[in-house]
Amino acid sequence: MVQVLSKVWALLLGIVLIMLGNGMHFTLIGLRGGIEGFSSASLAIITSGYYVGFLSGAHFTPLLIRRVGHVRVFAALGSFMSAGLIAFPLLTDPWAWTLIRLLVGFCMSGIYVAAESWLNDSATNETRGKVLSAYMIAQTLGIIGAQGLLTLGDASTSALFIGASILVSISFAPILLSAAAVPAVQVAKPMSLRALLKVSPLGAVGIFLLGSVYATQSGMGAVFGSQIGLSANSIALFVAMLFAGALVMQYPIGWLSDRVSRGKLIFWASCFGGASCVFGWMSHDAFWPLMASAFFAGGVTAPLYALFLAYTNDSLSPSDMPAASGGLVFTFGLGAIAGPLLSGWFMQILGPSAFWLVIGVTFLGIAGFALYSVSQQKEELSVEDTDSYLGVLPTTSTVAVEAASEWAIDNAEHQAEEEIR
Repeated sequence: MVQVLSKVWALLLGIVLIMLGNGMHFTLIGLRGGIEGFSSASLAIITSGYYVGFLSGAHFTPLLIRRVGHVRVFAALGSFMSAGLIAFPLLTDPWAWTLIRLLVGFCMSGIYVAAESWLNDSATNETRGKVLSAYMIAQTLGIIGAQGLLTLGDASTSALFIGASILVSISFAPILLSAAAVPAVQVAKPMSLRALLKVSPLGAVGIFLLGSVYATQSGMGAVFGSQIGLSANSIALFVAMLFAGALVMQYPIGWLSDRVSRGKLIFWASCFGGASCVFGWMSHDAFWPLMASAFFAGGVTAPLYALFLAYTNDSLSPSDMPAASGGLVFTFGLGAIAGPLLSGWFMQILGPSAFWLVIGVTFLGIAGFALYSVSQQKEELSVEDTDSYLGVLPTTSTVAVEAASEWAIDNAEHQAEEEIR
Protein backbone atom coordinates (compact mmCIF):
# COMPACT_ATOMS: atom_id res chain seq x y z
CA MET A 1 0.00 0.00 0.00
CA VAL A 2 2.88 2.38 0.83
CA GLN A 3 4.38 1.79 -2.61
CA VAL A 4 1.02 2.53 -4.25
CA LEU A 5 0.51 5.74 -2.28
CA SER A 6 4.03 6.95 -3.07
CA LYS A 7 2.98 7.35 -6.70
CA VAL A 8 -0.27 9.22 -6.10
CA TRP A 9 0.26 11.05 -2.79
CA ALA A 10 0.43 14.48 -4.43
CA LEU A 11 -2.86 13.89 -6.23
CA LEU A 12 -4.48 12.71 -3.00
CA LEU A 13 -3.11 15.74 -1.12
CA GLY A 14 -4.68 18.01 -3.71
CA ILE A 15 -8.00 16.17 -3.35
CA VAL A 16 -7.92 16.59 0.44
CA LEU A 17 -7.33 20.34 0.05
CA ILE A 18 -10.15 20.65 -2.50
CA MET A 19 -12.53 18.78 -0.20
CA LEU A 20 -11.51 20.99 2.73
CA GLY A 21 -12.53 24.07 0.76
CA ASN A 22 -15.66 22.54 -0.75
CA GLY A 23 -16.72 20.99 2.57
CA MET A 24 -16.35 24.36 4.32
CA HIS A 25 -18.51 26.08 1.72
CA PHE A 26 -21.31 23.49 2.03
CA THR A 27 -21.73 24.12 5.75
CA LEU A 28 -21.08 27.86 5.45
CA ILE A 29 -24.09 28.21 3.17
CA GLY A 30 -26.37 27.04 5.97
CA LEU A 31 -24.60 29.05 8.66
CA ARG A 32 -24.39 32.33 6.77
CA GLY A 33 -27.82 31.86 5.22
CA GLY A 34 -29.31 31.63 8.71
CA ILE A 35 -27.46 34.78 9.77
CA GLU A 36 -28.76 36.63 6.69
CA GLY A 37 -32.32 35.47 7.44
CA PHE A 38 -32.80 33.31 4.33
CA SER A 39 -35.84 31.04 4.54
CA SER A 40 -35.65 27.24 4.42
CA ALA A 41 -37.16 27.29 0.94
CA SER A 42 -34.56 29.77 -0.32
CA LEU A 43 -31.70 27.75 1.12
CA ALA A 44 -33.17 24.61 -0.43
CA ILE A 45 -33.12 26.23 -3.88
CA ILE A 46 -29.54 27.38 -3.28
CA THR A 47 -28.56 23.85 -2.27
CA SER A 48 -30.19 22.30 -5.33
CA GLY A 49 -28.36 24.76 -7.57
CA TYR A 50 -25.09 23.00 -6.79
CA TYR A 51 -26.39 19.67 -8.11
CA VAL A 52 -27.81 21.26 -11.27
CA GLY A 53 -24.33 22.60 -11.95
CA PHE A 54 -22.74 19.29 -10.99
CA LEU A 55 -24.80 17.36 -13.54
CA SER A 56 -24.04 19.93 -16.24
CA GLY A 57 -20.33 19.76 -15.48
CA ALA A 58 -20.31 15.97 -15.69
CA HIS A 59 -21.74 16.23 -19.22
CA PHE A 60 -19.65 19.09 -20.63
CA THR A 61 -16.24 18.65 -18.96
CA PRO A 62 -15.17 15.59 -21.00
CA LEU A 63 -15.97 17.57 -24.15
CA LEU A 64 -13.88 20.52 -22.92
CA ILE A 65 -10.97 18.25 -22.00
CA ARG A 66 -10.95 16.70 -25.45
CA ARG A 67 -10.78 20.19 -26.99
CA VAL A 68 -8.15 21.94 -24.85
CA GLY A 69 -6.67 19.32 -22.51
CA HIS A 70 -6.72 18.47 -18.81
CA VAL A 71 -4.41 21.20 -17.53
CA ARG A 72 -6.27 24.13 -19.08
CA VAL A 73 -9.69 22.84 -18.07
CA PHE A 74 -8.51 22.02 -14.55
CA ALA A 75 -6.89 25.43 -14.05
CA ALA A 76 -9.84 27.35 -15.53
CA LEU A 77 -12.45 25.56 -13.45
CA GLY A 78 -10.34 25.96 -10.31
CA SER A 79 -10.06 29.70 -10.90
CA PHE A 80 -13.81 30.10 -11.36
CA MET A 81 -14.56 28.02 -8.29
CA SER A 82 -12.13 29.99 -6.13
CA ALA A 83 -13.69 33.25 -7.34
CA GLY A 84 -17.17 31.90 -6.65
CA LEU A 85 -16.35 31.07 -3.04
CA ILE A 86 -15.12 34.62 -2.43
CA ALA A 87 -18.25 36.04 -4.09
CA PHE A 88 -20.66 34.48 -1.56
CA PRO A 89 -20.15 37.06 1.24
CA LEU A 90 -20.07 39.90 -1.31
CA LEU A 91 -23.46 39.04 -2.86
CA THR A 92 -25.74 38.02 0.01
CA ASP A 93 -28.87 37.48 -2.04
CA PRO A 94 -30.63 34.10 -2.47
CA TRP A 95 -30.77 34.28 -6.26
CA ALA A 96 -27.15 35.40 -6.53
CA TRP A 97 -26.13 32.54 -4.25
CA THR A 98 -28.10 30.09 -6.40
CA LEU A 99 -26.20 31.18 -9.50
CA ILE A 100 -22.87 30.99 -7.65
CA ARG A 101 -23.70 27.53 -6.33
CA LEU A 102 -24.55 26.43 -9.87
CA LEU A 103 -21.14 27.69 -11.00
CA VAL A 104 -19.35 26.00 -8.09
CA GLY A 105 -21.17 22.72 -8.78
CA PHE A 106 -20.21 22.86 -12.46
CA CYS A 107 -16.57 23.56 -11.60
CA MET A 108 -16.42 20.90 -8.89
CA SER A 109 -17.80 18.25 -11.21
CA GLY A 110 -15.20 19.13 -13.83
CA ILE A 111 -12.42 19.08 -11.27
CA TYR A 112 -13.49 15.59 -10.21
CA VAL A 113 -13.49 14.36 -13.81
CA ALA A 114 -9.99 15.71 -14.47
CA ALA A 115 -8.47 14.61 -11.15
CA GLU A 116 -10.03 11.15 -11.27
CA SER A 117 -8.85 10.57 -14.82
CA TRP A 118 -5.30 11.38 -13.72
CA LEU A 119 -5.67 9.14 -10.69
CA ASN A 120 -7.08 6.28 -12.73
CA ASP A 121 -4.29 6.63 -15.29
CA SER A 122 -1.73 6.35 -12.46
CA ALA A 123 -3.12 2.97 -11.37
CA THR A 124 -2.70 -0.50 -12.80
CA ASN A 125 -5.22 -3.35 -12.71
CA GLU A 126 -3.43 -4.68 -9.63
CA THR A 127 -3.40 -1.36 -7.73
CA ARG A 128 -6.65 0.26 -8.92
CA GLY A 129 -8.72 -0.98 -5.96
CA LYS A 130 -6.21 0.37 -3.42
CA VAL A 131 -5.84 3.69 -5.24
CA LEU A 132 -9.61 4.20 -5.44
CA SER A 133 -10.02 3.26 -1.77
CA ALA A 134 -7.33 5.78 -0.80
CA TYR A 135 -9.12 8.38 -2.93
CA MET A 136 -12.44 7.77 -1.16
CA ILE A 137 -10.76 8.05 2.24
CA ALA A 138 -9.04 11.29 1.19
CA GLN A 139 -12.37 12.76 0.13
CA THR A 140 -14.10 11.83 3.37
CA LEU A 141 -11.26 13.07 5.57
CA GLY A 142 -11.28 16.36 3.66
CA ILE A 143 -15.00 16.88 4.28
CA ILE A 144 -14.69 15.99 7.98
CA GLY A 145 -11.61 18.17 8.41
CA ALA A 146 -13.45 21.08 6.80
CA GLN A 147 -15.94 21.09 9.68
CA GLY A 148 -13.05 21.48 12.14
CA LEU A 149 -11.72 24.48 10.20
CA LEU A 150 -15.10 26.18 10.53
CA THR A 151 -14.53 26.50 14.28
CA LEU A 152 -11.57 28.82 13.63
CA GLY A 153 -13.63 31.74 12.33
CA ASP A 154 -16.96 33.55 12.30
CA ALA A 155 -19.48 32.77 9.57
CA SER A 156 -20.84 36.33 9.76
CA THR A 157 -17.59 37.66 8.27
CA SER A 158 -15.81 36.91 5.00
CA ALA A 159 -12.85 35.16 6.63
CA LEU A 160 -14.09 31.56 6.32
CA PHE A 161 -15.17 32.02 2.71
CA ILE A 162 -11.76 33.46 1.90
CA GLY A 163 -10.12 30.51 3.71
CA ALA A 164 -12.15 28.05 1.63
CA SER A 165 -11.12 29.89 -1.55
CA ILE A 166 -7.44 29.77 -0.56
CA LEU A 167 -7.61 26.03 0.11
CA VAL A 168 -9.16 25.39 -3.29
CA SER A 169 -6.57 27.60 -5.00
CA ILE A 170 -3.51 25.94 -3.43
CA SER A 171 -4.95 22.44 -3.97
CA PHE A 172 -4.15 22.65 -7.67
CA ALA A 173 -0.40 23.01 -7.13
CA PRO A 174 0.34 19.41 -6.04
CA ILE A 175 -2.09 18.01 -8.62
CA LEU A 176 -0.81 20.00 -11.60
CA LEU A 177 2.86 19.60 -10.66
CA SER A 178 2.60 15.84 -10.23
CA ALA A 179 0.12 14.76 -12.90
CA ALA A 180 1.47 13.58 -16.24
CA ALA A 181 -0.37 14.11 -19.49
CA VAL A 182 -3.13 11.58 -20.04
CA PRO A 183 -5.42 10.73 -22.95
CA ALA A 184 -8.65 12.67 -23.29
CA VAL A 185 -11.37 11.44 -21.00
CA GLN A 186 -13.65 8.83 -22.54
CA VAL A 187 -16.87 8.61 -20.57
CA ALA A 188 -19.58 6.25 -21.81
CA LYS A 189 -22.91 7.74 -22.83
CA PRO A 190 -25.25 7.29 -19.84
CA MET A 191 -27.91 4.60 -20.05
CA SER A 192 -31.41 6.05 -20.24
CA LEU A 193 -33.66 6.00 -17.21
CA ARG A 194 -36.10 3.73 -19.04
CA ALA A 195 -33.35 1.22 -19.78
CA LEU A 196 -32.12 1.37 -16.18
CA LEU A 197 -35.62 0.72 -14.87
CA LYS A 198 -35.90 -2.29 -17.15
CA VAL A 199 -32.52 -3.74 -16.15
CA SER A 200 -32.66 -2.94 -12.43
CA PRO A 201 -35.78 -1.23 -11.05
CA LEU A 202 -34.36 -1.24 -7.53
CA GLY A 203 -31.06 0.26 -8.68
CA ALA A 204 -32.75 3.09 -10.59
CA VAL A 205 -35.47 3.98 -8.07
CA GLY A 206 -33.27 3.38 -5.05
CA ILE A 207 -30.39 5.56 -6.21
CA PHE A 208 -32.79 8.39 -7.12
CA LEU A 209 -34.25 8.33 -3.60
CA LEU A 210 -30.77 8.04 -2.11
CA GLY A 211 -29.69 11.14 -4.03
CA SER A 212 -32.50 12.97 -2.25
CA VAL A 213 -31.27 11.69 1.12
CA TYR A 214 -27.62 12.58 0.51
CA ALA A 215 -28.27 16.12 -0.74
CA THR A 216 -30.66 16.81 2.13
CA GLN A 217 -28.11 15.60 4.68
CA SER A 218 -25.12 17.45 3.23
CA GLY A 219 -26.93 20.58 2.06
CA MET A 220 -29.69 21.09 4.63
CA GLY A 221 -27.96 19.69 7.72
CA ALA A 222 -26.40 23.05 8.57
CA VAL A 223 -29.73 24.78 7.91
CA PHE A 224 -31.44 22.40 10.33
CA GLY A 225 -28.77 23.00 12.98
CA SER A 226 -29.04 26.75 12.59
CA GLN A 227 -32.83 26.71 12.91
CA ILE A 228 -32.85 24.66 16.13
CA GLY A 229 -30.34 27.04 17.71
CA LEU A 230 -27.12 25.03 17.65
CA SER A 231 -23.89 26.99 17.89
CA ALA A 232 -21.60 27.20 14.86
CA ASN A 233 -19.23 24.68 16.43
CA SER A 234 -22.07 22.26 17.16
CA ILE A 235 -23.38 22.57 13.60
CA ALA A 236 -19.91 21.81 12.26
CA LEU A 237 -19.76 18.73 14.51
CA PHE A 238 -23.23 17.65 13.38
CA VAL A 239 -22.22 17.77 9.70
CA ALA A 240 -18.91 16.06 10.49
CA MET A 241 -20.80 13.20 12.17
CA LEU A 242 -22.80 12.60 8.99
CA PHE A 243 -19.58 11.88 7.10
CA ALA A 244 -17.71 10.24 9.97
CA GLY A 245 -20.42 7.60 10.08
CA ALA A 246 -19.86 6.87 6.39
CA LEU A 247 -16.13 6.46 6.99
CA VAL A 248 -16.68 3.98 9.83
CA MET A 249 -19.59 1.98 8.38
CA GLN A 250 -18.31 1.64 4.82
CA TYR A 251 -16.11 -1.37 5.56
CA PRO A 252 -18.55 -3.53 7.60
CA ILE A 253 -21.37 -2.98 5.08
CA GLY A 254 -18.96 -3.70 2.23
CA TRP A 255 -17.83 -6.87 3.99
CA LEU A 256 -21.45 -8.00 4.31
CA SER A 257 -22.13 -7.06 0.68
CA ASP A 258 -19.73 -9.75 -0.57
CA ARG A 259 -21.30 -12.39 1.68
CA VAL A 260 -25.07 -11.90 1.75
CA SER A 261 -27.83 -10.93 -0.68
CA ARG A 262 -27.36 -7.31 -1.73
CA GLY A 263 -31.09 -6.76 -2.18
CA LYS A 264 -31.76 -7.82 1.42
CA LEU A 265 -28.78 -5.80 2.68
CA ILE A 266 -30.18 -2.70 0.96
CA PHE A 267 -33.48 -3.32 2.76
CA TRP A 268 -31.91 -3.67 6.22
CA ALA A 269 -29.48 -0.77 5.77
CA SER A 270 -32.35 1.48 4.67
CA CYS A 271 -34.44 0.40 7.66
CA PHE A 272 -31.51 1.20 9.93
CA GLY A 273 -31.18 4.63 8.34
CA GLY A 274 -34.90 5.26 8.79
CA ALA A 275 -34.76 4.16 12.43
CA SER A 276 -31.83 6.54 13.02
CA CYS A 277 -33.93 9.40 11.66
CA VAL A 278 -36.86 8.46 13.90
CA PHE A 279 -34.45 8.53 16.86
CA GLY A 280 -33.22 11.98 15.79
CA TRP A 281 -36.79 13.24 15.43
CA MET A 282 -37.73 11.90 18.89
CA SER A 283 -34.62 13.32 20.55
CA HIS A 284 -36.23 16.78 20.73
CA ASP A 285 -32.92 18.37 19.71
CA ALA A 286 -30.93 16.93 22.62
CA PHE A 287 -27.27 17.30 21.69
CA TRP A 288 -25.74 13.83 21.89
CA PRO A 289 -28.79 11.95 20.56
CA LEU A 290 -28.66 14.34 17.57
CA MET A 291 -25.00 13.52 17.00
CA ALA A 292 -25.67 9.79 17.25
CA SER A 293 -28.55 10.07 14.77
CA ALA A 294 -26.36 11.99 12.32
CA PHE A 295 -23.57 9.41 12.66
CA PHE A 296 -25.78 6.41 11.87
CA ALA A 297 -28.10 8.06 9.31
CA GLY A 298 -25.12 9.45 7.42
CA GLY A 299 -23.22 6.24 8.01
CA VAL A 300 -25.51 4.11 5.82
CA THR A 301 -25.94 6.68 3.02
CA ALA A 302 -22.53 6.33 1.33
CA PRO A 303 -22.45 2.51 1.63
CA LEU A 304 -25.96 2.36 0.13
CA TYR A 305 -24.69 4.32 -2.89
CA ALA A 306 -21.98 1.73 -3.49
CA LEU A 307 -24.49 -1.07 -2.87
CA PHE A 308 -26.85 0.24 -5.56
CA LEU A 309 -23.99 0.47 -8.04
CA ALA A 310 -22.86 -3.09 -7.25
CA TYR A 311 -26.43 -4.44 -7.21
CA THR A 312 -27.14 -2.98 -10.67
CA ASN A 313 -23.84 -4.20 -12.12
CA ASP A 314 -24.64 -7.73 -10.93
CA SER A 315 -27.47 -7.81 -13.48
CA LEU A 316 -25.37 -6.55 -16.40
CA SER A 317 -22.74 -7.78 -18.78
CA PRO A 318 -19.33 -6.04 -18.48
CA SER A 319 -19.92 -4.18 -21.76
CA ASP A 320 -23.07 -2.52 -20.39
CA MET A 321 -21.60 -1.47 -17.03
CA PRO A 322 -19.99 1.85 -18.09
CA ALA A 323 -23.25 3.12 -19.61
CA ALA A 324 -25.22 1.96 -16.56
CA SER A 325 -22.73 3.67 -14.23
CA GLY A 326 -23.26 6.95 -16.07
CA GLY A 327 -27.01 6.50 -15.92
CA LEU A 328 -26.95 5.80 -12.19
CA VAL A 329 -24.76 8.84 -11.47
CA PHE A 330 -27.16 11.01 -13.48
CA THR A 331 -30.22 9.53 -11.74
CA PHE A 332 -28.58 10.11 -8.36
CA GLY A 333 -28.02 13.73 -9.38
CA LEU A 334 -31.69 14.18 -10.27
CA GLY A 335 -32.62 12.94 -6.80
CA ALA A 336 -30.04 15.30 -5.28
CA ILE A 337 -31.74 18.24 -7.00
CA ALA A 338 -35.21 17.20 -5.79
CA GLY A 339 -34.29 16.29 -2.20
CA PRO A 340 -33.36 19.73 -0.82
CA LEU A 341 -36.33 21.35 -2.57
CA LEU A 342 -38.71 18.88 -0.91
CA SER A 343 -37.08 19.06 2.52
CA GLY A 344 -36.83 22.88 2.38
CA TRP A 345 -40.53 23.16 1.57
CA PHE A 346 -41.51 20.85 4.44
CA MET A 347 -39.14 22.62 6.86
CA GLN A 348 -40.76 25.91 5.86
CA ILE A 349 -44.22 24.55 6.70
CA LEU A 350 -43.62 22.07 9.55
CA GLY A 351 -40.48 23.48 11.13
CA PRO A 352 -36.89 22.19 11.44
CA SER A 353 -37.92 18.70 12.58
CA ALA A 354 -39.12 18.02 9.02
CA PHE A 355 -35.44 17.52 8.21
CA TRP A 356 -35.59 14.14 9.97
CA LEU A 357 -39.10 13.43 8.70
CA VAL A 358 -38.20 13.79 5.01
CA ILE A 359 -34.98 11.76 5.27
CA GLY A 360 -36.63 9.05 7.38
CA VAL A 361 -39.60 8.64 5.04
CA THR A 362 -37.24 8.47 2.05
CA PHE A 363 -35.13 5.80 3.73
CA LEU A 364 -38.26 3.79 4.45
CA GLY A 365 -39.36 4.28 0.84
CA ILE A 366 -36.09 2.71 -0.28
CA ALA A 367 -36.61 -0.15 2.17
CA GLY A 368 -40.17 -0.74 0.98
CA PHE A 369 -39.19 -0.81 -2.68
CA ALA A 370 -36.24 -3.09 -1.90
CA LEU A 371 -38.55 -5.52 -0.10
CA TYR A 372 -40.94 -5.47 -3.06
CA SER A 373 -38.12 -6.00 -5.60
CA VAL A 374 -36.63 -8.91 -3.68
CA SER A 375 -40.06 -10.56 -3.39
CA GLN A 376 -40.56 -10.23 -7.17
CA GLN A 377 -37.26 -11.87 -8.10
CA LYS A 378 -37.83 -15.25 -9.67
CA GLU A 379 -34.28 -16.39 -9.05
CA GLU A 380 -31.88 -14.69 -6.65
CA LEU A 381 -28.28 -14.29 -7.80
CA SER A 382 -25.91 -16.30 -5.62
CA VAL A 383 -23.31 -14.37 -3.64
CA GLU A 384 -20.51 -16.23 -5.47
CA ASP A 385 -21.71 -14.82 -8.82
CA THR A 386 -21.65 -11.16 -7.76
CA ASP A 387 -18.85 -8.71 -8.47
CA SER A 388 -16.67 -7.33 -5.69
CA TYR A 389 -17.85 -4.33 -3.69
CA LEU A 390 -15.87 -1.09 -3.61
CA GLY A 391 -16.92 1.81 -1.41
CA VAL A 392 -17.52 4.51 -4.05
CA LEU A 393 -18.72 7.81 -2.57
CA PRO A 394 -21.61 9.93 -3.90
CA THR A 395 -19.19 12.83 -4.37
CA THR A 396 -17.28 11.10 -7.17
CA SER A 397 -17.81 11.52 -10.91
CA THR A 398 -18.58 8.93 -13.55
CA VAL A 399 -14.84 8.44 -14.15
CA ALA A 400 -14.29 6.96 -10.68
CA VAL A 401 -17.52 4.96 -10.81
CA GLU A 402 -16.55 3.37 -14.13
CA ALA A 403 -13.04 2.66 -12.82
CA ALA A 404 -14.54 1.02 -9.73
CA SER A 405 -16.78 -1.16 -11.92
CA GLU A 406 -13.76 -2.22 -13.98
CA TRP A 407 -11.87 -3.11 -10.80
CA ALA A 408 -14.86 -5.08 -9.45
CA ILE A 409 -15.04 -7.15 -12.64
CA ASP A 410 -11.29 -7.88 -12.64
CA ASN A 411 -11.25 -8.73 -8.95
CA ALA A 412 -14.28 -11.04 -9.20
CA GLU A 413 -12.69 -12.86 -12.15
CA HIS A 414 -9.42 -13.20 -10.26
CA GLN A 415 -11.19 -14.62 -7.20
CA ALA A 416 -13.06 -17.12 -9.41
CA GLU A 417 -9.77 -18.26 -10.96
CA GLU A 418 -8.23 -18.69 -7.50
CA GLU A 419 -11.16 -20.85 -6.37
CA ILE A 420 -10.82 -23.07 -9.46
CA ARG A 421 -7.14 -23.62 -8.70
